[in-house]
Amino acid sequence: MTNENIQDNYSTFAEKYDTLFNDDMYQAWAGYVVDNTQTGRILDLGGGAGRLAVLLSQKNYSVDVLDISSEMLSLAQSHANDADVDVKLLQADMREWSDWQSRYPTIVSFADALNYLPNLEDFKAAIGQVHDHLETDGQFLFDVITPYQINVLYNNYYYNNDDDEENIFMWTSYPGETSNSVDHDLKFFVYDENIDGFKILREIHHEQTYALTVYQRELELAGFKDITVSADFGQHDINETTERWFFRAVKV
Repeated sequence: MTNENIQDNYSTFAEKYDTLFNDDMYQAWAGYVVDNTQTGRILDLGGGAGRLAVLLSQKNYSVDVLDISSEMLSLAQSHANDADVDVKLLQADMREWSDWQSRYPTIVSFADALNYLPNLEDFKAAIGQVHDHLETDGQFLFDVITPYQINVLYNNYYYNNDDDEENIFMWTSYPGETSNSVDHDLKFFVYDENIDGFKILREIHHEQTYALTVYQRELELAGFKDITVSADFGQHDINETTERWFFRAVKV
């Protein structure tokens, strides 16, 4: 998958995609960050529409947002303006942003951002960039969906939201072509008064995850230590039905 393909995932309906995540989850992600950091500078990697960045800014963090999508970053700026907070925006590919010279005490990445990387080489490139942009003893906080989430909960998953007759949403998930992957078929049926009918906005989103041992191995190879894994936003130990792993790793 090319850089352009990743960016195209969001270009068609960034604003509508932004509405899919539950606000309570962003509050929980913000709480996880607060519980594991001190107030200061932070980078949200793949931060999308900036909802987490706004919440952290309101808690006196100085937040930069990196994302490949200009449409998502435009939404991030709009959300920041609405909340009357300052966030710094950087449009870049999380696999290659060496030109950005800043170093951070904390880098975070949530909301499936790393699962959207097409393959393991891309994941390795991304965490290598994270390592390069952390201060010594800086920490990387991130989460990923688990093989259980992909292979069991997303197995032929279907969701239809027709509560708003002018913005009907349909989400269907299918097993991907590679192990521990899933393809999401997302459709919005948007009423257009110019044609007195509905237009279909459709995108296919691919997500990829790996075994826990793979994540742990690649973090160690990238130069991280003190790697811990938890569930439920750091509140519980992981088990065989954990849907999302939360990682904390420290730069050597």
